[in-house]
Order: sequence, then C-alpha cells, then structure tokens
Amino acid sequence: MALPPPDPQFVLRGTSAAVHTLHFSCGGPEPDIPLLFSGSENGFIHVWNLKTHRVDSALDGHGRKSVYCVKTMGGKEKLLSQGRDQRICLWDLAEGRTAVTDSVCTEHVGFCRCSLLKVAQGRWLMAMAARSLEEVEILELPSKTSVCTLKPEVGAKLGMPMCLKLWQLSCGSQPVLLAGYEDGSVVLWNVSMGKALSRLLCHQEPVMSLDFDAEKAKGISGSSEKVLSIWSLNEQQNLQVYKTHELVNAGISDVTIRPDKKILATAGWDHRIRIFGWKKLKPLAVLDYHTATAHCVSFSDHSNPPERLLAAGSKDQRISVWSIYAQT
Repeated sequence: MALPPPDPQFVLRGTSAAVHTLHFSCGGPEPDIPLLFSGSENGFIHVWNLKTHRVDSALDGHGRKSVYCVKTMGGKEKLLSQGRDQRICLWDLAEGRTAVTDSVCTEHVGFCRCSLLKVAQGRWLMAMAARSLEEVEILELPSKTSVCTLKPEVGAKLGMPMCLKLWQLSCGSQPVLLAGYEDGSVVLWNVSMGKALSRLLCHQEPVMSLDFDAEKAKGISGSSEKVLSIWSLNEQQNLQVYKTHELVNAGISDVTIRPDKKILATAGWDHRIRIFGWKKLKPLAVLDYHTATAHCVSFSDHSNPPERLLAAGSKDQRISVWSIYAQT
C-alpha cells in the first residue's frame, strides 16, 4: 500500500510576492548554517536561515523586477541572480555585505534562466539567452569574456531558447549545452565548436524546463502539455526519445533530478509537486500544499543524505520545505 503523502516539514512565508526560483547552499561543514536562497516577483532575493526558518537578509538589486534565477558560485558568499530587468547580477555576500559587485546585461526579454558550469577554480562558463531571438551566448565568468554564440542553422525555426543546461562528462572534458526551445525541441550543442550536435522534437509546445543526468546520459523535459519527455544521448551524441510519461494535469514549470540521481521532482501548474523514481519514472508521491501554480523545485545539497530537503516555491507567495528522503 502506498504511503500517504507527507506534510511539509516547514513553510517559509514573508516574500510578499510569488516565488520564482530557489537554490540551496547546505554543503558546508558545521558550524556553517544551511541556507536557502529565493527569488521573487517583487525583485527581492531572500536568504533564509534553515536553522531558524527566518530571513537572514533581503537583497535588492533588480529594480523591483521579478528574479527568476539564483545560483551560488562555489560557496555561499558568491551569488549570481537573474531578473526581468534584463540583468544578471554578481554579488559578494562575505562579511554581511549585500552589494552587487558586477552585472551582465542580457538584453533578452524572456524567462530563460541562465546556466552555470564550473570549469576551473574561480572560473565559470555561463550560458544565457542572447539579444538575438534564437541565439544563446556563452560567457566566461568572472571576466565576462564571450566564448561563443550558438546560432541555429538557417531555416531551423526553433524560436526562443526557453531553458538551458551546461554540463561536462568529467572535469576537463569539452563543455556541452542542452537547450530547450519554443518549438518543443531539445538541442545538444558543442560549446567549443559552437555547433549543434543533435536535435530532438520532444514536445508540441515550448520546453519549459529540463534536467540531465550525465552519468546515465539521460534527460527529462516538461512543457505546458500533459507529458514528461524522457530522452537519452547515445555514443554518437544523438538525442533520442527514451519514453514519455502522461501526467494527470497539464503544465510543468520546473523539473529537477536530485543530486544522487534516485528521484526527481516536478512543479506543476496544478499547484502540485510530483515525485518520481528516476530509473523507471515510477510515481512516488504527490505533494499537495500550495494554492496556486508551483513555479520552482530545488533539492538541497546536504552532505548527509537523510538531512536532504526538497523546497517548492509558488505563486501563493509561500515556500514549502519537505523531507522525503526516508520515504524514498
């Protein structure tokens, strides 16, 4: 018999706006305090202390325009955030600072979150939707040097990039980018060569979110439809459909695979968070707490597995935090 779905372990309130992005930083040794960063529609980034369940600081760097991506860059002091003010901001939070230290203008008006990949100590690649509608730009940080611009072939008609995932098989191997587009395609790009390696039509509607498991060479994507698409990458670097999973209700805002590659979570337009086994996409739980669209889901990076958490952010201005390690 299936276990009844759990209640949230706790709920964070006080963003005063819809929550669009979440990012944990919990991997440090004691007495390092585990943190959760949230980005809201009112332009604020809240830094939540997961011991007290309260806001440690509220960062204001996007001119009250919606923040839809927040990432740490090698520790919780260096932060990157992306907002609807068409800026990607870099923050230094050491010693209680709350100032933007640098920024990149994206000139892109969509909701496409940038993607980060650490390539060396203190060096990162960042993929972001470019000024020109169908293009993706790759920059190196912190220098902001342009590495390349990925342009679809003439006549490809992919539309805007909607979601991006930079990855590499191992440290030092060639960086690769997976991009989900407006036409429902997922494209694999070789970043060093600046060319598309393969393309797969996964959805009839724009790809809203994707994640990829480099070890299994398998990825997953969601759109506004009632279908999760699972696809794989063969040794010739060709994308192929692995399987699809029909959902009860349409609309996936976000999908993320837990770092241990055992389970994944989706954030739905139907207000629900769904948990699946990653191996066979077996439905494990439906977390029903929110009263409006769930915009984002994120797994914590606690080094001790039983401490790991799942957080979900919603249009209802609340963040639900769940402990589902024991149940899976």
